[in-house]
Amino acid sequence: MRTKSLLIALLLIVLSTSLTTAAPPPPLVEYSKGAFTAAQTDNRPIVVFVHASWCITCRRQQPIVQELASDAGFKSKNLVVFVVDFADKATLKELNVTDRSTLVAFHGKTERSRSSFVTDPAELRGLFSSAL
Repeated sequence: MRTKSLLIALLLIVLSTSLTTAAPPPPLVEYSKGAFTAAQTDNRPIVVFVHASWCITCRRQQPIVQELASDAGFKSKNLVVFVVDFADKATLKELNVTDRSTLVAFHGKTERSRSSFVTDPAELRGLFSSAL
């Protein structure tokens, strides 16, 4: 009986942590329409990362995106990386994104590049570079 109770408690902990959305780790920024619009108006380089906590590919992309966002070459150009939760269907529609694990590069209001399910660091660096 004790083992069963422990298993149920463990399962509840795992489910609660996987279903809650935590703020993205710095220097990634949680998407908000206001902040995104302001970055576009300021003609900044922008990368939007559509992420789902349960997505294995997204988890593989996360440290690469994090490293690129921290790269001095991109930081010096004032590049901002917004993370959009895949559950935010209204934002996905505005960005014309249909799947998780998608990255979209903008320079200001102009879309420069888009990729889905890419985990190759060199390809993702190319997408980041296209925003400059």
